[in-house]
Amino acid sequence: MPFDLKRLDNFPTDPGVYVMKNSAGAVLYVGKANNLRRRVRQYFMPGRDLRTIIPYLVAKVEQIDILVVLSEKEALLLENTLIKQHQPKYNALLKDDKTYVALKVTTKQQWPVLSLVRLKGKPKADAAYFGPYTSGLAARKTFDLLNRLFPLRQCSDQEFARRTRPCILYDMKRCLGPCVKKCTPEAYQQNVDRTVQFLRGHDQEIVKDLYKEMDLAAASLEFEKAAAVLKTIRQIESTLEKQFVDTPLGSDSDALGIFRQGDEVVLSKMVCRSGKLRDVCHYNFKQIADEDAELLASFLLQHYREQADLPHEILLPTELAPGEAEALAEILSENKKRKVNLVVPEKGAKFALIKMALANASATFKKEHDASAAKEKALNELQSSLNLSCYPQRIECFDNSNIAGTEAVSVMVAFTDGQKDSSRYRKYKIKAADPTNDYALMQEVLSRRYKRAIEENNLPDLILIDGGKGHLNIALKVLAELNIVTVSVIAVAKESGRHDKGMSAEQVFLPNHKDPILLRHTSPALFLLQQIRDEAHRFAITFHRKRRSKGLLTSEVDEIPGIGKVKKGIILRYFGSLKRLKEATLEDLQKISGISEANIQSLWKFIHK
Repeated sequence: MPFDLKRLDNFPTDPGVYVMKNSAGAVLYVGKANNLRRRVRQYFMPGRDLRTIIPYLVAKVEQIDILVVLSEKEALLLENTLIKQHQPKYNALLKDDKTYVALKVTTKQQWPVLSLVRLKGKPKADAAYFGPYTSGLAARKTFDLLNRLFPLRQCSDQEFARRTRPCILYDMKRCLGPCVKKCTPEAYQQNVDRTVQFLRGHDQEIVKDLYKEMDLAAASLEFEKAAAVLKTIRQIESTLEKQFVDTPLGSDSDALGIFRQGDEVVLSKMVCRSGKLRDVCHYNFKQIADEDAELLASFLLQHYREQADLPHEILLPTELAPGEAEALAEILSENKKRKVNLVVPEKGAKFALIKMALANASATFKKEHDASAAKEKALNELQSSLNLSCYPQRIECFDNSNIAGTEAVSVMVAFTDGQKDSSRYRKYKIKAADPTNDYALMQEVLSRRYKRAIEENNLPDLILIDGGKGHLNIALKVLAELNIVTVSVIAVAKESGRHDKGMSAEQVFLPNHKDPILLRHTSPALFLLQQIRDEAHRFAITFHRKRRSKGLLTSEVDEIPGIGKVKKGIILRYFGSLKRLKEATLEDLQKISGISEANIQSLWKFIHK
């Protein structure tokens, strides 16, 4: 039954946190207030809150729990804890289940390494991390640039220990060759320090140091070294001109901007380091009941609390609740190297940054909605052009891959609302007696997939087969055997089985149609079908290559006498590849712990077989 408003009279006027729940006891929304009774009552006052999502939220609320606290700081921390714990539908929640790209500099090694890593959640305290980067391409460009400017080793610890001569990266001047003592620890550490400085935005300091180093080299008549240092300086200066936008601010700062339309919000964060605009990040929220100030406070706690390096200041587009900015700044600055200030600028260079962040949030919102509208148009055209029984919100596509019948595999990719839905991707190891029979492969995989889909009540709207009319008939046969009548099926193939023609050569095969349908080459529906089919092909090829390489690696090692499953794992983990095992010396083999002298002799005979 709906929440009884008379119960609000018994709510305290103290500060605290309120938790709204539905009839099943599920948490819908968590909020904080300086005056609990007054704040909660506002949700139920007609015309008091004009946000479009509030009526939907209030209609579902049947219970409200309250937790009284003693201060604004305690309310902020408790609200953040409850949001992370319950993940309410109507709160702004930063998802931490996605991976992100960052650059990692190891700090607990004699010879540190710079690497590109993909992280999930909070990283381990075993290195210095820089990121996250908005795209893998941006991170890769920075990684490649640093390898040219301040070359550090790129090999693993095991390979580093085995080296008796430098690798090709040393000859390419992409590594200092510490593995064979081509540089001193001091010179190597100088490159490590400059790498970290560059990633922290202190590039001007690096350039000043490099000019001094160049002058010293020239004064000592080391002209080749001076020329190399000058080349590094020019590369840095050229990079700064191309990649960074100067701002009048000299300190490290982040500027936040919000664009809201209905119950959808985009928050943009502009990252400025040492007075230069380095990056712009965007965060999307849907069906949230937070006002702008509440959203900002929640975002600040979730996003910045775990960060090791904070900016000097965070620029906000709107004022927070009274006393909240000071409490947030205190929480975020605890156990950090510097104290962060939360500022709401009203004019000058800082206000210009806020305007830029707001413009980016607006542009991102419109761009994403334009892309969403284009996907919807393609799906509508797909339904009408192919006379599908329902709107193809979820499409599943299958593809097989094998070479001369070896390591035959099949995959399924899924697209939801016209976009890749990688959480639904599936890989299949083929069990068919004849792996060269493509029809038998398709029948096996479709049967396995949709028997389970029936059990889970998880059928798609459209099945897309990479193949011709024969493959389509196999799919129809499987669905008939499973008594599935609500799912549409089509097949897409290049004309005459060729894969070197343009878009106009695509053929779409439909049930009960003798001849294939040719969609116009500019059709958004055709482009979407090709995108799905090509993604399935890519996924199948990648899976097949992994299976084949693993089979080649393990099959040869399996031939070695006395090497069982456990010892095979020890050997492969130590060397990493069959190639490195075949290049191993007797001394390398003797360093492997966990194998006997007889095993070493068997390995040595295998290497020289």
